[in-house]
Amino acid sequence: MRVLGVDPGLTRCGVGVVEGVAGRPLTMVGVGVVRTPADAELSHRLLAVEEGIEQWLDEHRPEFVAVERVFSQHNVRTVMGTAQASAVAMLCAARRGIPVALHTPSEVKAAVTGSGRADKAQVGAMVTRLLRLAAPPKPADAADALALAICHIWRAPAQNRLRQAVAQNRLQQAVALHASKGRTT
Repeated sequence: MRVLGVDPGLTRCGVGVVEGVAGRPLTMVGVGVVRTPADAELSHRLLAVEEGIEQWLDEHRPEFVAVERVFSQHNVRTVMGTAQASAVAMLCAARRGIPVALHTPSEVKAAVTGSGRADKAQVGAMVTRLLRLAAPPKPADAADALALAICHIWRAPAQNRLRQAVAQNRLQQAVALHASKGRTT
C-alpha cells in the first residue's frame, strides 16, 4: 500500500509518502513541504497548495491519501486556513478517484508513539525510527505527514475488516427481513 500523508496548512503543508503493509517494515518514498508566502492572497495560496499536492500525486501515484482531521483550536483564523488546505488535499485526491482517510492528531500520535498525547519531538523520533531514517524530517510538518501515512497503513486493515463486518451484518439483516416478509404473505 502506498499512502500520501498530508499535514494541512497554508504556510507549510507537510507531505510524505510511505509504502508498506501492516506488520512489515515500512519505506519512506518521499517527504517534503508545500510552502506558500504568508503575505499572498488566500486564493493564490490555496492554488499553490493544490499545485504542490498535484505534483506529489503525479510523481508518487499513491493508492490512498491520509489527511489530518481538522479540529477546533483557539485561533479560528489558523483553523480556517488548515481546513481550507485540508479541503484542497481531499479535492485533489477525489478528482483522481483516490480514497481519502481522515485521522485525528491524537489517533496519529497513538498509532505512531503509543500515546495520543505525544509531542512533536516524540512523533518525529518515532517516524525516524519506524522508517529507519538518519534524522527526523524537518520541519515537523513533514514528519507529521509521514506519521499520517504510517497511521493509515497500520489502521486500514482493521478499518476494512470492520467495514466488511458491518456490510455482512446489514446483508444478513436484509435477508432475514425479506425472508420474514415472505412468510407473512
